[in-house]
Amino acid sequence: MSYPLYFETGAIGELTQEYPLGDALLTRFRGMSSDELRALQNSRFLRLMERAWQVPFYQRLWGAAGVEAGDIRGLDDIEKLPIYSKSDLMASVAAYPPIGDFHGLDAYTPETRPSLILHTTSGTTGTPQPLLWGPKSREVQNLLLGRVYRFQGLKAGATIQSCYGHGMINGGHYVREAVLHYTNAMFLSAGTGVETRSAQQVALMKTFGVNVLVGFADYIKRLAEVAKEVGIEPGRDIRIDMISGHLGMEQRDVLSAAWGGAELFDWYGVGDTGAIAAEGPDHDGLYLWEDAQYVEVLDVDTHTPAQRGNMVVTCLFKDDVYPIIRFNTCDVTEVLPLSNSLDLPFRRISGFAGRSDNMVKLRGINIYPQGIGPILEQDPAYGGDYLCVVERDASGRDDMTVYLDTRSGGDSQEVIAARLRSLLKQRLGVELQVAPVAMGSLAPQTGIDNRQKPIRLIDRRGKA
Repeated sequence: MSYPLYFETGAIGELTQEYPLGDALLTRFRGMSSDELRALQNSRFLRLMERAWQVPFYQRLWGAAGVEAGDIRGLDDIEKLPIYSKSDLMASVAAYPPIGDFHGLDAYTPETRPSLILHTTSGTTGTPQPLLWGPKSREVQNLLLGRVYRFQGLKAGATIQSCYGHGMINGGHYVREAVLHYTNAMFLSAGTGVETRSAQQVALMKTFGVNVLVGFADYIKRLAEVAKEVGIEPGRDIRIDMISGHLGMEQRDVLSAAWGGAELFDWYGVGDTGAIAAEGPDHDGLYLWEDAQYVEVLDVDTHTPAQRGNMVVTCLFKDDVYPIIRFNTCDVTEVLPLSNSLDLPFRRISGFAGRSDNMVKLRGINIYPQGIGPILEQDPAYGGDYLCVVERDASGRDDMTVYLDTRSGGDSQEVIAARLRSLLKQRLGVELQVAPVAMGSLAPQTGIDNRQKPIRLIDRRGKA
């Protein structure tokens, strides 16, 4: 019996022509007009729509909104389509277990079905969600991340250590494929602290001469502390040139200093879509990969276009398995002014500014738990880990307590708490409770030593 193999499916070898990277990225897009970019996006969108109409999930979603195939004649009509989010995908999984009906595999026979790649989300915001790709969409996703690293100045022959997790989650596997397929770096797939103990990770860096770290900022910063604990000095014994990862609202100078002045680069993406935007060599916001991702920034409440709001993403390349059209990431960002020093036609965003579905409103002020850490880092007593707990009292008043690791040998916990209460109120405009705790005591709850993304919020409102 014959059937399609991964590298025989579609025109995988031609993807770098469609989605250039390295020097070819600038050659292709520098000086391109917005009209030229729009035409490219539109052609890919129409191909994507043709595929999506074959998928039961979209037939049901769009049909319920009264949309018919003839209503969508191009990107100008995209706002006629309803947006959806993870909750809609999980409802599909519940109704059509185990992988829902958003994949589109029903259009194939077993003999013609392309290779299927299955991973899941990390489950940070709930039950893990199935993530699916065919060979084409998987390789474009890999390519776009390879494009990120090379755009950011990854040197030839670099040695990269990855702190992204493995198992069923996509992160570590996807990063490994991106580096191996689209750079010439040597790659150490260390993973999280569960997969490779933190002390062993820093030993690997020293042994193999690692000069690039990729991962989430919290754990990369933690590794610098571990290095010092075992007598290895970052910047002297381990010389890191570049850190590329999910920096979000982290205090960049603190992370850079922890690794001896390493140059930092942010990038943004989610498990479903892959890399969406990346900070460039000009360090002036994150450039959206608009030849591959059509991104709308919509007001959190009204879902209308806004300068700051949720990122709603359409993957223009994902026309094989699990098409993605107007997926609400629930991640908040801000669109930056159009002009840029690289003369690229791509818009830029400020980066990840918190999750709208993880936001807490206190006394009329929106609090994003991910934004608390950078404020705490301004105080020398802060030990690097924190947890926000929200509770509601009998009168219906909501309060947030920020628990944080504190370093020993300094001020008393009462003095630290008072100082940080004042700082948080000054920066956020609302008073939070502060509870200093001993170093390391929050790790079992936040998972900072073993999770890609530590838990930063526990919401106890309405719970007995």
